[in-house]
Amino acid sequence: MRLTLIGLAVLVVGVLIAGACSPLKTFDAVLPKDSSSREIAADIPYGEGARRTLDIYAPRDMVAGKPKPVIFFVYGGSWANGTKDGYAFVGRALAASGFVVVIADYRLVPEVHFPGFLQDCAAAFHWTVANIARYGGDPNRIVLSGHSAGAYNAAMLALDPQWLGADRAAVKGFVGLAGPYDFLPFEGPIPVKTFGQWPRPDETQPIHYASASAPPMLLLHGSKDDTVWPKNSINLDRRLRELGAQSELKVYEGTGHVGIVTALAKPFRGNAPSLADVTAFAHRVAGE
Repeated sequence: MRLTLIGLAVLVVGVLIAGACSPLKTFDAVLPKDSSSREIAADIPYGEGARRTLDIYAPRDMVAGKPKPVIFFVYGGSWANGTKDGYAFVGRALAASGFVVVIADYRLVPEVHFPGFLQDCAAAFHWTVANIARYGGDPNRIVLSGHSAGAYNAAMLALDPQWLGADRAAVKGFVGLAGPYDFLPFEGPIPVKTFGQWPRPDETQPIHYASASAPPMLLLHGSKDDTVWPKNSINLDRRLRELGAQSELKVYEGTGHVGIVTALAKPFRGNAPSLADVTAFAHRVAGE
């Protein structure tokens, strides 16, 4: 068993790195999934086009008339890669902990640049508020979450009121895993290509929208993350607390950019407490 898990870890992590931190469908398929949860809907359109569909996961022990809190999870991939089909391990893990989980695709660079991917994530969230009750979820208790570029997208929805409008009231909290929240000036090809066309760079930064009215935030980062520097979470946490918002920061010693999300998968949960921290926070802010 030890050799099997080591081999699986090397295989998955190699693909994550090669694919700009976006697990591929083939490798997601080899991961053992939580048996107490299941995918209950797939490829539901929330808008027009192939990249505007979403999947839904739920516990197997759903009881009619007792809606579950919802986690709206956004995957990463440098805003240029990724697919929801590679994240069943996240949906199943979070659903097994008592949540209805929504994972949506969204348009990527170069088809769109900032803020096109945020427009799609907001549209998927609006769909969730309007429709998730039909799948056993509580539309008034939604926690936003994401990894890497997905944490950026989810943070922007949580912090900048323009994206969700009245539906922002449904957001009970945010959990970010290794998110870029404070990365000016733009350095390197990814941020330049993704955000460089926007005339007011400050408006691209989640930290710019920090305020006392922010929902409760949990910011998770690995100390060995050299893809998105931990200072992104450290700076946002500091700014939120200075403004009187509720924010908590946890930096996992020895954890890297990929490891913080693969720790949600069943074979790798001993590597970092990502799953326990995400779900404990989400249950708390959802009033459970």
